[in-house]
Amino acid sequence: MYHRKLSAGENAGTYRITDTVTEAELLSIAKAFARRRLARGRKITQPALAFEYLQILLQDVEHEVFSAVFLDSQHRVICFEELFRGTIDSASVYPREVVKQALACNAAAMILVHNHPSGDPEPSDADRRITQRLKEALGMMEIRVIDHIVVGSDGCASFAELGFL
Repeated sequence: MYHRKLSAGENAGTYRITDTVTEAELLSIAKAFARRRLARGRKITQPALAFEYLQILLQDVEHEVFSAVFLDSQHRVICFEELFRGTIDSASVYPREVVKQALACNAAAMILVHNHPSGDPEPSDADRRITQRLKEALGMMEIRVIDHIVVGSDGCASFAELGFL
């Protein structure tokens, strides 16, 4: 439906809107592009490359969502999946289930991701504790946690950049 409203722009990677678009449609288009940027085969070499896409996908979610970007040994995306859904201020995360999904995806590395519906991306103590537990559990299976990104409407926080990993 939305692709009929877009046409290629004069410069590579740009588009023109050919019809009136509502805010909801524009957000839907942005989310579709963000999902495409986190599609299989895309290489993620630094957290900033993922921030914009993850923020578009998660900043407006009214409950906490814990997700992961599963990566191969070259840090190319295998898939991006929502793993757990919580309440307005927490989500229960089960290391066993995360390890199980990482193995099912044949991941060599992962970027953990969750949102803070409050808008503040500052990691909590609970965020730091679960990250350490996941890092240990995944490490036993030789799956590296290369980052944990917290998304808020005020921006994103990277555990790797903050020195927490």
